[in-house]
Amino acid sequence: MRLDRIIARSRLVELKSTDLKGALEELLAVSVEKFPDLRPEALLRSLLQRESTMTTYLGRGVSLPHVRVRMSRPYVVAIGRSRLGIRHDGVAGDERVHFIVMLLAGEKAGSYLQVLASLARLLKEPEFIDGLLLAADLDILYDRLLAGFGGIAGRPLQAQQNRINRLMLREAERVTKGAGCSALMVFGDTFVGGIEARSLQTKLKTILVTRNVIDAGDDQNEFAETVQVRSFSNRRLAQLRSAVLVALTRGVISFNDRICCIGGITGSNQFDTVVVVDVEREFQTLLTGHADLLPPDVKPEVLERVIGVATELSVEGREGRPVGCLFVVGDTPRVERLIKPLVLNPFFGYKEEDRNILNPFMDETVKEFSSIDGAFIIRGDGVLLSAGSLVQATDVEHTLPSGLGSRHAAAAAISVATDCISIVVSSSSGQVTLFRRGEMLSLTDRALVAG
Repeated sequence: MRLDRIIARSRLVELKSTDLKGALEELLAVSVEKFPDLRPEALLRSLLQRESTMTTYLGRGVSLPHVRVRMSRPYVVAIGRSRLGIRHDGVAGDERVHFIVMLLAGEKAGSYLQVLASLARLLKEPEFIDGLLLAADLDILYDRLLAGFGGIAGRPLQAQQNRINRLMLREAERVTKGAGCSALMVFGDTFVGGIEARSLQTKLKTILVTRNVIDAGDDQNEFAETVQVRSFSNRRLAQLRSAVLVALTRGVISFNDRICCIGGITGSNQFDTVVVVDVEREFQTLLTGHADLLPPDVKPEVLERVIGVATELSVEGREGRPVGCLFVVGDTPRVERLIKPLVLNPFFGYKEEDRNILNPFMDETVKEFSSIDGAFIIRGDGVLLSAGSLVQATDVEHTLPSGLGSRHAAAAAISVATDCISIVVSSSSGQVTLFRRGEMLSLTDRALVAG
C-alpha cells in the first residue's frame, strides 16, 4: 500500500488544542465521521495508554500516536498541525509538538508495523517536515504530503518517456535477454514520486526496488515483485547489494539466477546505468553448499529491519561517535543456551508488539542500548528478547581475517553453533558485516561509512 492512498484531505486539521489529549480528540472527531463503528472515547483511552507506556514522539516537533482497532478498513490516518505547539510528555524541556500524525490500523492489517515504520522514516526527514510546517494552508500541506508519500507518481511519467530513457530501456531488455537474465530489476527511486510498471512497456518479468511500502496485493502495483530497501546514498544503484540480498531471502529470486538492473541517481528522473548481477557469484561465500541464506524461523522483513538499524548506526553513529554492536537473529532456543546476561534485561516485561524490531519506536531504544557491551538477541519474528548478552560459543572452530576483534569472533561462533544470522557493526570502521554458518559478507563499504 502506497502511503499517499491512506491520506485524505478531509482528515487534515489545524489544531486548536495546546495539549496532546485535546489534539487527539480533534483528530478522532474527523476520523470517525464515516466510520460509525469506531468509538472515539475508547480510541482516546487506548492512544493515551500507549503514550504512557512508550512515547510516540519522533523528534523535530513530530509525534506519531498509533493504535490497532477492530475495523474493516486497514488504515485511517488523521494529521494535525499546530503553529503554536502542543505540550507532550515525551518532549524534553520547552520543546513543543507542531505536527501529529495519528494512525489507526485494523487488527487484520498485515503490514501494520511496516507502514508505521515507513511513516516514521518520512517524518524524520528535516526538509520534508519543514516544508509541511511552513505550508501556507492545508491545501498546500496536502499536496506536499502526497508528494512526500509518493502521491505524484503520475507527474514524472513525461520524464520517463524521454529519448534517453527509452534507449536505456531498450538496451536493458536486450541485455536481459542476451545474458539469460531471469528478471529486470528496476530502481524506482530514480524517479521523483516513483515509477509505474506500465510506463516501462516491457513484457519481461520486472522487480521494483523502492524505499516506499507497497503491498503485494495492491492491484495498481503491476510489477511482478516489489522489494523495499532504504538507500543511504544518492549514488547510482546504491541499493543494489541490499536489494539482491532481500530478494534472495524473500524467495523473489534464487541463488542461481542472473538479474539485469537498471536505474540512475536517486530523484534524477533519468536512467543511466545497466548492470548484470550473478547472484551465486555475488553471495558465493555464504551459499557454498547451501541454498538457504535465511534461517527457517526468521522472517525476511525482520532481517531487513535489523540490517537497516545496523546500517543507520554505522552511518550515523551515536552522538557523533562510532558505535559497535552485535545482533543475533533466529534459532533463539539454542542461542539462549549459549548466552548469559551482562546487565538487567531492558526489554523484560513489555508487550511483544512494543518490543518488536519492526516497530519504528524501537529504533531509538535499540540505538541507545547499542552502547551496552554484549549482543541483542532477536527472535525470528522480530521480538527483542534481550540486550547486553554475552555470547559463550568459544569452543566452536572458525577462522576470521586478521584485524577483526572479539565482537566479530562472537558473531562468527554463534552463527556456526546455531542456525542463526548474526550482524556486526564495527566500532573502528563502522563496517556492517553479516555472518551465516561462520561465513561473512560485508554489507557496507568503508567509503560509504566515511562519507
